[in-house]
Amino acid sequence: MRSLLYFLLSLPVRLLVKCKVIPDTADALQLGDSQDVFYVIRHQSASDLLTLKMACKSLNLPDPLEKVDVNGQVMERCICLERPSSIFPWVKPAKTRALPSSLALLQAHLKDTNRDATLIPANLLWGRKPGKAKVNVSDVIADEASPNFLRKFFIVLFLGRDALVRFSQAVSLRELTDTQGADEVAARKLLRMSRIHFFRQSVAATGPRLLDLDQKFTALFANPAIKQLIKDEAKAKGKSEQQIKQQARDIMEEIAADYRPVVIRLGDRVLTWLWNRLYSGIEVKNGDRLRELSQAGHEIIYVPCHRSHMDYLLLTYVIYQQGLATPRIAAGINLNFWPAGPIFRKAGAFFIRRSFRGNRLYSTIFREYLGLLFSLGYPVKYYTEGGRSRTGRLLQPKTGMIAMTVQSMLKGIERPLTLVPVYLGYEHVMEVASYHKELKGSGKQKESAFGVVKAIRKLRNYGKGYVNFGEPINLNSYLSEHQPDWKQSIDPVNPPKPQWLSPVVNNIADQVMVEINKAAALNSVTLTALILLTSENKALTRSELESQLDFFIAVQKAVPFSDQIYIPEESGRELVDSVITLNKVDVIDDKMGQIISLSEQACLEMSYYRNNILHTYMLPGVVCRLLKTYDKLTTAEIDNKVEQLMQLIKAELFLWQSHDDIVAQTEALLHYFEQQQYIKQSKAGYWSLNNDNKAIHTLNIMAATISETVQRYAVVLKIINSSSPIPRSNLESDATALAERMSTLHNINAPEFIDKKAQTAVVNALRNYEYIESNEQGNFIGTSKLAELNETIEHLIEPRVLQSILHS
Repeated sequence: MRSLLYFLLSLPVRLLVKCKVIPDTADALQLGDSQDVFYVIRHQSASDLLTLKMACKSLNLPDPLEKVDVNGQVMERCICLERPSSIFPWVKPAKTRALPSSLALLQAHLKDTNRDATLIPANLLWGRKPGKAKVNVSDVIADEASPNFLRKFFIVLFLGRDALVRFSQAVSLRELTDTQGADEVAARKLLRMSRIHFFRQSVAATGPRLLDLDQKFTALFANPAIKQLIKDEAKAKGKSEQQIKQQARDIMEEIAADYRPVVIRLGDRVLTWLWNRLYSGIEVKNGDRLRELSQAGHEIIYVPCHRSHMDYLLLTYVIYQQGLATPRIAAGINLNFWPAGPIFRKAGAFFIRRSFRGNRLYSTIFREYLGLLFSLGYPVKYYTEGGRSRTGRLLQPKTGMIAMTVQSMLKGIERPLTLVPVYLGYEHVMEVASYHKELKGSGKQKESAFGVVKAIRKLRNYGKGYVNFGEPINLNSYLSEHQPDWKQSIDPVNPPKPQWLSPVVNNIADQVMVEINKAAALNSVTLTALILLTSENKALTRSELESQLDFFIAVQKAVPFSDQIYIPEESGRELVDSVITLNKVDVIDDKMGQIISLSEQACLEMSYYRNNILHTYMLPGVVCRLLKTYDKLTTAEIDNKVEQLMQLIKAELFLWQSHDDIVAQTEALLHYFEQQQYIKQSKAGYWSLNNDNKAIHTLNIMAATISETVQRYAVVLKIINSSSPIPRSNLESDATALAERMSTLHNINAPEFIDKKAQTAVVNALRNYEYIESNEQGNFIGTSKLAELNETIEHLIEPRVLQSILHS
């Protein structure tokens, strides 16, 4: 009878259901057609089982509708925790065979010590709609607690195209039997843990219950801090509390998101079409981290880098595709234009002014709104850089949002708050051309509906997009480690602003940027940009470029910048094909082959992509530069000089390596280069280049990647040496002027080379590491350490550039 029911329903289910399948780990994919595999699901429902069958087939997993012989006893492969409820509320559903089935499985392992069956939790979600604080008729119809067949009919009919199947990490029943036993208590515990697991997983996928705008505003007006502020503002400005309350409500309406699940579902379909049109693929790394955090009950706060307006869409889309609730997104008020603003707001965006200094009412409401989101359990996303990077490098973080996050913790939020740094990378950023215009002084183009239409008309193949989730930062653990007494500042009504807040927040913000850079993604465009921009005349033959790409990738595989970095699997030849397809380079064909080069305009644009990953090759570049410019050096001398330079560059490029990491990576690089016969070590322990033109040329390209960085340091050192003592403002302005001259004389196109902020970063690094100090008048002078650094820097710069700097 059951087989006939499955047969009759299989066609309608195939027509109505389109399920997204997400295995939490690779374990589920490696089970093949093993017969000793069982599943545990929530509902004993024909539509659930048939949908699960479709999902299992897509992963080459055993059929969940099959029966399995266990020690002569024929058992269902699927353990169902609950039967459907009855149409009639007074009729209780019968018990499932979950308990006897799980008990029989455990006892089979007790009898047969060689048996090791696998139990895979499979959670089926029909739609991703969170519950509401206010329940309406549609919510009753789509109730998923244990739906009867009539409700299930409507669920499959309306939500079948939004089904989600989550396969969790497989459980070894042998291990479970050995540790927990095989009695009824162990079986009940297994089923109870399965129910808890499914509940947490469902909340992670749908998010907590929704509050509508009126409910949010009511909660905010009941907030003690806002209530007191309204009284204070009314008294200070001579207005009635009702007038101030209206101003407060206007601010709330300007800020608050009006999340609608239907917009997310529609957006998923539109963005799937858009990505297929725009990108040749989206590479996602470490998505399993998000699921682990969410199911563990963490409040997830996504903190990505900011490359493009596309970031808002791409990251939200990827999070949704990972089977998780989409976050509430802090968006600049400049994006609140029609029609984009209302759509973004309904997709979860809440809007923030660029500055609200001096506006106590706005700042308090925004802070308490953010705290409300945290307390309700909504995931949140904000950008610590404040705006999009125009140079491709990470910007210095703005700490306001992180400070408000930590202040929310001081209200006693019990759930752990965890920051998840996210690296976003692209092979094409649609705004790059406008970024260079802005850097040259043109005004920032205001966002508008016309700009959206114009951008849509230009849609084309943008290569690949990259989303890499970095190492999470648990704020509770971070504060406990770096500020052990932080809980003493907790006050649910009026939390203070302790003295430790600003320095701790600054350190957290820097750590976020470091973790973003650790998760960098190398790709065809960024690698090609890095290589061609350091090559003479910005050109190489195709075979040379392919060889260099293979070399640069091989170095990262041998001595990776970090364990979080994304390294492409394609060969140099495939990467060159990709860059040519994307029209990022000029290709000249002659009788001897192809020459790959960059035009003047392409140099400007490719510098942006180069800067996305420049930090990942800084240490190998320094090692190669030392080997190129010094005839011979011992390992200890190389270690010392590398650390001397890396510690200066570290803060500017948000590098993560400690002293021990720098030494370990430096020596690993030396041994790798020796194995590849690029360098050699004498019996006396001195390292030097091999007398091989190919080896020298190969290392020279990588050595050139740090040219502009050391030149900027040489520029600042020249000003200090010739004008000491010198006021900070003069030092930075004179260094900027000299950098502009060098840019003209030596055709340096990098926008950050002549950026005053870049000179400020150099000055800060020199001061922090005590190469310069302030005298009694507050002017900078060199210290005793400066001469050694000056000698190293001058040694690493090409003679013609050095002469231009010294004689300017």
